[in-house]
Amino acid sequence: MNLLQKIEKEQNKNHNEIRTGNSVRVHVKIVEGDKERVQVFEGVVIGLRRQGSNRGSFIVRKVSYGVGVERIFPLNAPSIEKIEVVNKNKIRRARLYYLRKRFGKNARLRDGNVRQVAGVDGAVADAAAQPSTADQAAQ
Repeated sequence: MNLLQKIEKEQNKNHNEIRTGNSVRVHVKIVEGDKERVQVFEGVVIGLRRQGSNRGSFIVRKVSYGVGVERIFPLNAPSIEKIEVVNKNKIRRARLYYLRKRFGKNARLRDGNVRQVAGVDGAVADAAAQPSTADQAAQ
């Protein structure tokens, strides 16, 4: 292992929770004159580059006042204070560049979270497996 790889390994932050399609909230440090503040950029991750390496980056897209805004963040930048995953979406592509052409409800992604319903005895089952009240009334 050469010197560059050792330094990169020490500085590498663990961002395994970032996946394409996730809705994330990125807290970025902004320096204005002699003041420093934290600005939040919330949107959908539409692409990842070099995810395993120290030099990786990810692209976050949001729509602000009807205008699409994309921002590229380096994974291990010192200006990134933290990254929160707001929602995990179910996708089938590595890059979601097609979202650039879509607006409104067409730009929605399928939610990846499985809804679960707790039964009377406390057991947890899928919502699809539970019979509805209309089915029970018909019997």
